[in-house]
Amino acid sequence: MDIYFWILLIAFPLGLYMAWNIGANDVANAMGTSVGSGALSFKQAVVCAGIFEFLGAVLVGGHVTQTIRKGIINPETFVAMPEHLAMGMMAALLASGLWLHLASHFGLPVSTTHSIVGGVIGFGFIVTGPASVEWGKVGQIVISWVVSPVSGGLLSFLMFTFIRSKVLDSEHPVKALKRITPFLIFLVITILCISFAYKGLKNLHLDLPLPEALLVGSVVGVLAGLAGKLLIKKITETGDQELDLRRVEKVFAMLQIMTACYVAFAHGANDVANAIGPLAAIYAIAQSGSVIMNVSVPIWMLFLGGIGIVFGLATFGYKVIQTVGQKITEITPSRGFSAEFGAATTVLICSKMGLPISTTHTLVGAVIGVGLARGISALNLGIIRSIISSWVITIPFTAILSMVCYKTTALLLGFL
Repeated sequence: MDIYFWILLIAFPLGLYMAWNIGANDVANAMGTSVGSGALSFKQAVVCAGIFEFLGAVLVGGHVTQTIRKGIINPETFVAMPEHLAMGMMAALLASGLWLHLASHFGLPVSTTHSIVGGVIGFGFIVTGPASVEWGKVGQIVISWVVSPVSGGLLSFLMFTFIRSKVLDSEHPVKALKRITPFLIFLVITILCISFAYKGLKNLHLDLPLPEALLVGSVVGVLAGLAGKLLIKKITETGDQELDLRRVEKVFAMLQIMTACYVAFAHGANDVANAIGPLAAIYAIAQSGSVIMNVSVPIWMLFLGGIGIVFGLATFGYKVIQTVGQKITEITPSRGFSAEFGAATTVLICSKMGLPISTTHTLVGAVIGVGLARGISALNLGIIRSIISSWVITIPFTAILSMVCYKTTALLLGFL
């Protein structure tokens, strides 16, 4: 029987296994602040993530998938041995999946992007040497790993500082909330609509120029802001500062649900690539028997990745949710809203640029940002050190494991 039949037979379960682990680890990061603040229960978070992760993966996920499949390893070095590229991508999927499974078991929020990039680098290095690795592209991704948490943290810090100064510390927090809530809703909805319309939904042939996307986003944002103003109009001020602050936090809980869906969409757009990118490469090679430089990602494959991600969150995501939502800093709905807004905005912008950034880094940076807004004493520095240590370990661990998996696969399939 054709060797590519066996490669595909192994690759599809590995792709699903990787997607399941992304859901267990990275989606748990994305939804952790919502559960930690009490804005969503775990079951509600699964439902929200299920809908919006899936939509992000299917509608926007193709951009970054191209980067993972063709950006890290130079396919031209494998032209004479396409079957080795296919086996290498399988090794990367297996190595990444095993590491993520282990990390999720211990509740460690590691980067799925780090995992798959390390896996791809590992097999590329062992098969054809360092020349097959696109080090320039890897350098860009490494820079994004620094930029993304800093950007997410800065945006979240500024957003929470604004909310605290204008609402939470106000003499009349309910009145202040009524003034700024339409603006916050306008901001979130406008950014989300722009991300949809501006080169965002190519799979649905919606690809507006930037000026038109800005116009559409602004109009929808204004309408959403006006609707929000009407909805909060009925909230009355009691004169009891503590009770009024609880009412304010309830409104931010609703806003956080909206941003949680926003985060889920952004995550699905970016991180489906980590499971589907290698699988797309294997599928293209198996179909043609050669290394093809330009292959579109089938929508059914994005669909497959979206399902795997959601299932992983539902069945195994609770451990990492506890770490992110409760152990880094105390999360309230207003802080959670600020963190999710900063994280999702950063992830979506980088997704548009084709950079496979780490949602983990971005979200953890955003949570640290809202914690810093209350002073460094509000942060659990021990947990932060542990999380950063796990990030450092990820790439070398998956690279070495990928090498072992590649050698084992090649031996089993008769190539060694």
